[in-house]
Amino acid sequence: MVKRYLAPLILLIVIPGAAILSNVPKARADVPAEAQQYRRELTRIVHAEWGLDGPVATFAAQVHQESRWRFKAKSPVGAQGLGQIMPTTADWLAKSFPSTLGDVDPYNPSWSLMALVTYDRWLANRIKGRDACERHAMVLASYNGGLGWLIRDRKLASAKGADPLVWFGSIERFNAGRSAAAFRENRGYPRLILKTHEAKYIADGWGQGVCS
Repeated sequence: MVKRYLAPLILLIVIPGAAILSNVPKARADVPAEAQQYRRELTRIVHAEWGLDGPVATFAAQVHQESRWRFKAKSPVGAQGLGQIMPTTADWLAKSFPSTLGDVDPYNPSWSLMALVTYDRWLANRIKGRDACERHAMVLASYNGGLGWLIRDRKLASAKGADPLVWFGSIERFNAGRSAAAFRENRGYPRLILKTHEAKYIADGWGQGVCS
C-alpha cells in the first residue's frame, strides 16, 4: 500500500517546485542585464534609507520604468540618469540632503539611485495611504507629476465621495486640471511599476515589494 501511493505523493511535492523554478528564467529575461551591476548598490541604499525590510524590488521596478537602467539616459525634457531626475529637482535634493547626496551628479549611478530613493522617502513622509501599497502608489504619482498635483487630485476625489487614502480605483480616477496627456502618463506610472515591473524583480530575487 505504501508503494502504491508513494509516486503520486512525490509528484505533488516535485511539480510545484518545478513550476516555481521554471519562472526564474522568464523573470531574468524580463529584467535588463544592465540592472544586475547596480543590484548590490541599490539594495544598500534602500536598506540604509528604508530599513532592512525596505522594498528593494519596488525601487528596482521604478528605475526600470524611468531609464531601463541606462545611466546616461536623458529625456527630451531634460530628466537625467537612472532616476530621470529633472535638474531643478536634483538641485533641490542636493541642497536639502547635503550629507546624503553631496554635489549634484545625475549621471553617477550611485548618486542617481540615492536621489531617487531619498526623494521617495521624502514624499512618503508626507503622504498617508490605506496601506503600504496605496501610499507608495501616491508616492510614485508624486515623483512623476509633483506632490502638489496629488494633493489637488486627492482633494477632488474626497469632494466627490471617493476614498482619499486609496489610489487604485479611487484617487487615480480624478483629474484636478492636468492635460489629458499628462494625466494619462501619470496614471500609468504607478500601475506599470507596482502592477507589472515589481513582480519581475521579486521573481528575480530582488527582495520584497510594497504591493506583491
